[in-house]
Amino acid sequence: MTIPDSGFMMDNGVCDLPCTPEEERRIVTELTSESEANLKEGNLYFVISNRWYTSWQRYVGQLTDECSSGEPSEVTRPGPIDNFDIIESESDTSDPQLSRMLEEGVDYVLVPQEVWKRLVEWYKGGPPIPRKLICQGFYSKTYSVEVYPLSLTLTDGRDGSNSVIRLSKQAFVSDLYLKVCALKGVAQEKARIWDYFNMQKSVLLEQSSYKTLEGSNLQMDQHILLEVDEPSSSQYSMGVKGNELALVPLEPSRSTVTIAGGPTLSNGHSNSSKFSLFRKSTSEDDGCNSYGALGKGERGGLAGLQNLGNTCFMNSAIQCLAHTPPIVEYFLQDYSDDINAENPLGMCGELALAFGELLRKLWSSGRNAVAPRAFKTKLARFAPQFSGYNQHDSQELLAFLLDGLHEDLNKVKRKPYIEVKDSDGRPDEEVAEECWNYHKARNDSVIVDVCQGQYKSTLVCPVCGKISITFDPFMYLSLPLPSTVTRSMTVTVFYGDGSRLPMPYTVTVPKHGSCRDLNIALGTVCCLNSDETLLLAEVYDHKIFRYFENPVESLSVIKDDEHIVAYRFNQRQKGLGKAKLEILHRRQERSVLVESVRGGDIKLFGTPLVTYINAEPLTGTDIDSIISRLLSPLQRVHAVSKVQNGKENGHLSEAADESSGSVSSTDTELEDAPDRELSLRVFWTDERGLNVKPLQSDSVVNPGSVTRILVEWNENEHEKYDGSYLNDLPEVHKTSFSAKKTRQEAISLFSCMEAFLAEEPLGPDDMWYCPHCKEHRQANKKLDLWKLPDIIVFHLKRFTYSRYLKNKIDTFVNFPIHDLDLSKYVKNKDGRSYVYELYAVSNHYGGLGGGHYTAYAKLIDDNRWYHFDDSHVSPVSESEIKTSAAYVLFYRRARDRSGADLD
Repeated sequence: MTIPDSGFMMDNGVCDLPCTPEEERRIVTELTSESEANLKEGNLYFVISNRWYTSWQRYVGQLTDECSSGEPSEVTRPGPIDNFDIIESESDTSDPQLSRMLEEGVDYVLVPQEVWKRLVEWYKGGPPIPRKLICQGFYSKTYSVEVYPLSLTLTDGRDGSNSVIRLSKQAFVSDLYLKVCALKGVAQEKARIWDYFNMQKSVLLEQSSYKTLEGSNLQMDQHILLEVDEPSSSQYSMGVKGNELALVPLEPSRSTVTIAGGPTLSNGHSNSSKFSLFRKSTSEDDGCNSYGALGKGERGGLAGLQNLGNTCFMNSAIQCLAHTPPIVEYFLQDYSDDINAENPLGMCGELALAFGELLRKLWSSGRNAVAPRAFKTKLARFAPQFSGYNQHDSQELLAFLLDGLHEDLNKVKRKPYIEVKDSDGRPDEEVAEECWNYHKARNDSVIVDVCQGQYKSTLVCPVCGKISITFDPFMYLSLPLPSTVTRSMTVTVFYGDGSRLPMPYTVTVPKHGSCRDLNIALGTVCCLNSDETLLLAEVYDHKIFRYFENPVESLSVIKDDEHIVAYRFNQRQKGLGKAKLEILHRRQERSVLVESVRGGDIKLFGTPLVTYINAEPLTGTDIDSIISRLLSPLQRVHAVSKVQNGKENGHLSEAADESSGSVSSTDTELEDAPDRELSLRVFWTDERGLNVKPLQSDSVVNPGSVTRILVEWNENEHEKYDGSYLNDLPEVHKTSFSAKKTRQEAISLFSCMEAFLAEEPLGPDDMWYCPHCKEHRQANKKLDLWKLPDIIVFHLKRFTYSRYLKNKIDTFVNFPIHDLDLSKYVKNKDGRSYVYELYAVSNHYGGLGGGHYTAYAKLIDDNRWYHFDDSHVSPVSESEIKTSAAYVLFYRRARDRSGADLD
């Protein structure tokens, strides 16, 4: 049934009057909630241009915008749905294709099918872009909308023509045959479809296979090849050679070829006890790589990794691990006996097998780039967050990979239950050894042996002083940059008695500190007296959005783009029996004043003034004198007084007596001046908004916990008072200035270590349960290194989070390449050397969204550094390794020529 643009289809099918914006918002909210409560595979979602959807959100009140003047911008009902800005220009509207590299929430939004139907009924437009909900994951199933289905280029081996096939990546190979054969008019029993990656026949896709397209290692935009059996060609088929058609011999499926001389397992991996292809070389190998049988003069470990579509983050992490000597040595030997296929925390050994196979290819292919398609497929299966073709974090991939490899290779088949004992004042050495033995009894793999260390964690209760010491394992160390341990905050301080002008102050506080820390820092810089306090508040839309009166509230709730003020009071002003009085500001409209207006019609400006008043009835004259006192610091020196009938500049002509605080009337009046209202209005907040009523001099106001007064500024007030002090309210932190500053700074890796190991209080959301107090306490936490592994990985925390986006810190960290001595940070003096050598770096360049990952890695035997940029590998000098792009650092314990640890 066709409905007018503004119409609304009732549930009974009758076209009712147009919906109000509030009704549209309610209906969409209810339908969305209902859809989220009934998630199941195959549900339809529709892609909508975020540009149009944002205009609809503004219309229904889900979003509010301000124009440059700070006033809310006018909103109108949006036109028809317009998705043409997010689809390819040459796309057929009957089958629209999304432009590539779109970002959800920025370029498009997803709405359930029922919501789409309602929006089309109300607004029409399109074109519709339906997408299905799919289920992914190996352990816990996760749902996601497949915004970009798998797009494959079909090459017809009979004539060399190309066609585009689009299917879900979770479609089966049989579905691909159905679609291809229907498109080409070929009988299925005569068709053979090949994985034609890089225009080379790779694997025959079997029709009878129950594999999905994703499980068959097919990647976005790659080629597949169609061959058709002709009656006269059982051994040969028509193929493309150059620009001509030619008979080409049929190739056997790669799945039947062994990779190490032994019989092939069902998963495609050899069960041979020895990987003869990757034998250790001797001095007679004549230049062959020590890890593989390469051609004469070739070097192993110099193969790049093809980018499969924003997989540079994965390539960077893999190259670093592929040049970690003990990891390489392990995976290039026979590790089949260590596979733990029964571990419920592992991936049935499949991740370890896929990683090992990829490492063998990297070390046996010379300088030929390797396509990590099989590994990417396994990764997406076990970690759906890395599926698709979006950019991800190399450190997050590395953390998942190390943990997954450990569980796949864990030699402990049945983990014993062990109850951890409290330290109870025992020596640290005894407790640490006990905890490590407990850990090894449940976790025993090459990853634990090579990459895991142990740190000491000390918690101290701030009330009873109870000390709790634990020893925990770690796989890597995430080091904060010192600039991220603290944060700069700019707060404008207003005087609650109107004695001075407001003044902005910039202070440095702990990044994870509390409002108490901010109050103390502000009190120091503004010379707060012992009998004075500060009231913190956030100003939003020229109103007080919230007060920060809880001293332990975390500063993390205050974002950099917010406006924070502090109102300064003495104890006499802020005693018991007091109520808050907020003074808001409005510019006078040209229209004639009316008796009352709706709150939505009020257009405010500036910063509210806040003071405390007695919780007793006040007259309009009392309130006017309070306003005059609070505005007095803003008074212009050159202003000319204009007096009208006992009122000066729109206020009752009163002045504050500095000694007593009393208000006296002026004796200057204009005769025969017409009586008029004060330019003040009192309003209260109810569930429907602001009700504003004019305030007369004899009006009586009964203060509540918070009473709000609206001051309407006319031309006289603007001449007398300088409103710029109310308008120019700075943000908490200007990131644009700090970005320039951090590029010029240089900090050392040691300062990052000290920031990581510094004592700090736990956040309010991470309270510790004190066994002595029997309550949760905001304890102080201190970390110390106790045992360090042979391979130590440092993750530099360059990414910080704000309300809407992640920020990148480009600070240059000066890290040693040789002789990194961590001895002074290790509490366990076991006689081992804690001197390390750098051998790999994962780099991140640019911002988020448009960033790029590369890696530096050192060939240990060759003692030379190389730059790995996806497929491209090039030598690089050691002096070029240190850059501000360094993100993850890999160090190995230094050894002397005999192989022993250096002293």
